[in-house]
Amino acid sequence: MNIPWEGIINALVAVAVGVIISGLIYKWILSLSKSTKYIWIFNEETAKLVRNFIIIGSVLYALDALGILDIEVFGSKLSSLITGLLLFYVAYQIGKRAQKYLAIKGGPDAQIKAKIFFYVLVTLAFFLALNIMGLTGRLSTIIAAAGITGIVLGFASQTVVSNFISGIFMYFDKPLKIGDPVEVAGYSGIVHDIRIFSTRIRTWDGLLVRIPNEKLFNSDIKNLMKYPARRVDIVVGIAYKEDAQKAIEVIKRVLDEMPYVLAEPEPMVFVDNLGDSSVNIAVRAWAPTQKWFDVRTQIVQKIKEALDREGIEIPFPQRVNWFAEELRVKLEKD
Repeated sequence: MNIPWEGIINALVAVAVGVIISGLIYKWILSLSKSTKYIWIFNEETAKLVRNFIIIGSVLYALDALGILDIEVFGSKLSSLITGLLLFYVAYQIGKRAQKYLAIKGGPDAQIKAKIFFYVLVTLAFFLALNIMGLTGRLSTIIAAAGITGIVLGFASQTVVSNFISGIFMYFDKPLKIGDPVEVAGYSGIVHDIRIFSTRIRTWDGLLVRIPNEKLFNSDIKNLMKYPARRVDIVVGIAYKEDAQKAIEVIKRVLDEMPYVLAEPEPMVFVDNLGDSSVNIAVRAWAPTQKWFDVRTQIVQKIKEALDREGIEIPFPQRVNWFAEELRVKLEKD
């Protein structure tokens, strides 16, 4: 094969330009890794992958220009097939390394970000690689020829795509994070893991529940630790014969003596309603979210003990039955 000198020179220039550009990009990514917060993407390993991809790409371009790789495979040029596969491989490696880096260095939110980045990057690289290899048109023809199979697969993958998109929306919305106690989709417990297609919750009785992100996204989510303070609501019933104001003062003294009951917002104690068997006093006190359960159980116990000491009766439900006619009782002698 006779190769003209002009072609050889162009090939050498292409390789030289590729080496220079790859070196500049390598240095730029390294400098960026020292100042950016996205170090899980821009790091030394990414810089090496990108540099090697550019160098190999320039060599493939040079060989193609010389006609060495001017061979058709499955209707596409060999150089295009190699470039497309190489691009997909580099994108896949960048995504996997980002996930691996965050598993060691990052927190739960960063790991979710890495998963989204990986799936988006690999998907884009896949379609870009198909376009480089010249298989886009043929792939469309195959899909169109599939007919019913394509429709069936479309319906089958609808839920998967919906869960994926819902997972992305959930990440940006951030209604919950790993470790939060939540009530969602009829379950309550601790968020164990957040994945791109589903979220896992460890219930209070030790069960693991997997909730698809589509269902989670469309459900009412109650995050029990989103804010630093949370209110304790308790209703205490006292007998009608008791002094309601005295009971309120006793309950307020109990709250004042508890260290985890916050002074601001100020606790509220007041007569809420007149029940069937008792005067119901509402107790509303704020506590640190992490101590909410402990504070609630202590309030109930201490209020009961304080009312007992003061002789204030906490009645049980009572009923008075009226009969339309007088009852007659027959006594039998032994």
